[in-house]
Amino acid sequence: MKTLVFSAALLFSTALCFSQSIVGRWQLVKQSSCVEDEIGDEKDSDTQALVEDMKGMSGASPQVIEFRDNHTGQESTKIISKKKSYNSKSFLYRYDDSGLYFLDKKSRTIIEGFTVEKLDGDSLIISNTQRVCETKVFTRIK
Repeated sequence: MKTLVFSAALLFSTALCFSQSIVGRWQLVKQSSCVEDEIGDEKDSDTQALVEDMKGMSGASPQVIEFRDNHTGQESTKIISKKKSYNSKSFLYRYDDSGLYFLDKKSRTIIEGFTVEKLDGDSLIISNTQRVCETKVFTRIK
């Protein structure tokens, strides 16, 4: 009996070691949008200049998002959503191994969902569940 309990505890602790936590501060380092995919093969100079102008509009300050243990978080700038119903830089979230969901503060319903493509110690890659061509790449900062 003691061996069974010890084995179960060991298995549980091993599983905890391999699961990554989203809690922490993350800086946006790259993002792709559906516009870039639609433009695709058109490589004329006007189109390329438009894409570069759009990328430059994000500003020079780093875009940082922080996830806390109590399922709240805060953005330094609008990173996740531009919807009017979600106009604050603070948010509620829910995370499981495959999805990241941002919740309405009052009703706690899902406002926006992301598929977690990759989560390890230093990087987080998410893609919008409704617009798969929209991907965001973050690196963990301290």
